[in-house]
Parts: sequence; C-alpha cells; structure tokens
Amino acid sequence: IVAITGTKGKSTTTTLTGRMLEAGGHHVLVGGNIGHPLSAQVDESRPETIHVVEASSFQLESVETFRPWISVLLNFSPDHLDRHGSLDEYAAAKSRIFVNQTAADWAVLNADDAAVAPMASAAAARKLMFSMSDSLPAGVLVRGDEIVRRTADGDQPLLPVSSIRLLGRHLIADVLAASAVASIVGVDAAAMTATVEGFKGLEHALEPVADISGVLFVNDSKATNVEAARRAIESFESIVVIMGGRFKGGDLGDLLAPLRQRNATVVSIGEARELIASTFASAVPVREAADMSAAVRMAFASAAPGAAVVLAPACASFDMFRDYAERGRIFKQEVARLKEEWNGVREQ
Repeated sequence: IVAITGTKGKSTTTTLTGRMLEAGGHHVLVGGNIGHPLSAQVDESRPETIHVVEASSFQLESVETFRPWISVLLNFSPDHLDRHGSLDEYAAAKSRIFVNQTAADWAVLNADDAAVAPMASAAAARKLMFSMSDSLPAGVLVRGDEIVRRTADGDQPLLPVSSIRLLGRHLIADVLAASAVASIVGVDAAAMTATVEGFKGLEHALEPVADISGVLFVNDSKATNVEAARRAIESFESIVVIMGGRFKGGDLGDLLAPLRQRNATVVSIGEARELIASTFASAVPVREAADMSAAVRMAFASAAPGAAVVLAPACASFDMFRDYAERGRIFKQEVARLKEEWNGVREQ
C-alpha cells in the first residue's frame, strides 16, 4: 500500500503516483478517499498489486492495523478544525499514517514544510525527503530544470521540470512526491517523464476553464482551506478571487499579503461573506455576490485583460452546494454561459 495524506494536494498526488507506477509496468489500484475505498478493491487485488490510496484525517484518526509500505505526508496547515477541535488533534490524526510502519517501510516527507518532519519524528520507517530547492543533502529535489534523486552516490535524473503541464508552481511539490514514490518502487525515468507530460491535472484543482476577452477563468473548487486558497492566489500575478462558503477554521488573514501584493479583488459568496468582508475590506476591494452566476459576472467585470478569475473558496461548499465538485461544475457552467453571452454581444 502507498498511502498519501496532507492538507492539500492529496488527490493530484495520488492520481499521478498511480499513473507513474502503471507506466512502470505495475498492477495498480487507485482509491481511498478518491474513487473506490480500499475495502472495495479486494476482489481485484493480486499479490503483486500496489494499492495507491488517498488517506484523509477522518480515515486515519481511527486506524489500528493499517500499515502502508510507503506513506506520504505532503504538507500540513489548519483545516477541518470544525471536526477535530484543535490543530494538535488534526496533526495527531494525520500522524497516524506512520504508526504501524517498520524499518522495512518508507515515509516520503516534504522538507519545505516545517510542520511535516516533527509529525514523522517517531516513525520507524526509512525517510525520503523532497524539496523544491537543491539544498537537500539527500532526497528528491529540483536541480535547475531537472527533478533528481540525490544520494551519497550522486544525483539520479528522474524527469525534466519542463515536462510538467500544471498551473501553479506549488504543484511541482506534488510531482516531486509522486516521483519520490516511483523512484522507491523502481519506475524508470522515461516512464515518469511520459506520465507527467501527459498529465493535465484534475478537475476542480487549478483547472483552466475558459479565456474570455483575455481573462482566464480557473476552477480551484478543491481549495477548501486557507492554505490551498493561498497557493492558488500565488499562482497568478493579476487575480480576482471568488471566495466563500462554509468556513472550516484557520486564519483568513494569511491571505492578506498575497492579495495586497497582486492588487486583487475578492468576490465573496455564501455564509462566510461577512467574515471575508471584515478580514479583507480594508486592504483590497471586496464585493458580495448572492450566487455563483452573479459572482462570475462580477468577477469578470472586475478583471483587467491578462488577469485570472479564480474560484478559490477557502471554505467548504455545503452551505450552497452538495459538495466541492458541484460547486466547481456550477462555476464552469456559469463561465460557459458568460462566454456565450460575451461572444454574442461581440458579434452584434
């Protein structure tokens, strides 16, 4: 079992890891918190099968015998505090991914996130770090335009950074984590590179939707917490952010600096509208929208050519939608309607 957890990036990393291992010739079943649960994969499992599973804190908090061969902790920041009660409880739930591992197993850890290493300090597994910089003495890292695995014997090239087709520099970290797992399993560099070249990302995760008169619309409905929204905002130089929903906890103030730096505009929706206004209105323009249709049109009216309109809610969706996926689909539908209307006006 390869088990992948973290506050942000689990689905992207799980999907990409599964595809890399398949490209390397392995029989792989992907699931867990995405797709089929692990228990539903039993009939398809063979002795040589590698199960690649996304593991949420809700699932990990109650594990007793669950033991991944390779565990991955991508990052850690406040989330689900409405469920876990405190940051310490949330961290304790995530850390249970390591509890049953032995020295025969592996823990793949993000060296760039200061919260990650302490969470794995008691892990018995061998540790393989990954980093966006080339300062690691050992691990999987970025060296110039290459992702390499560095050991005492030197640097082994895994894939070129230029093969990554994803929006957002932070998504390179997800590629690093998947590459680290693939290198442990023994997938060759050619298979890793071909997989990454063909991977365009997941629906609702910094998903490009449309360009309307020079304004790029991007669906990041999976950005349901503050840290995920921050990463989305930092992916663009000029931005209008559609934000809001049911707030799960954390500090929205962490978004003030990146919003100010980009002279951003915020269009707020859902239950968190008042909280968003009180947090940001003194620093950047904040406009309230009654629904997604109004939000999309308000955001477009606020965006200059060359800017991006990004749905990065920093909140759960349950006040207005069934889930984040429905929220993302409604956003895309409204963008499509706007594009049709705009094209009709231009043709008149």
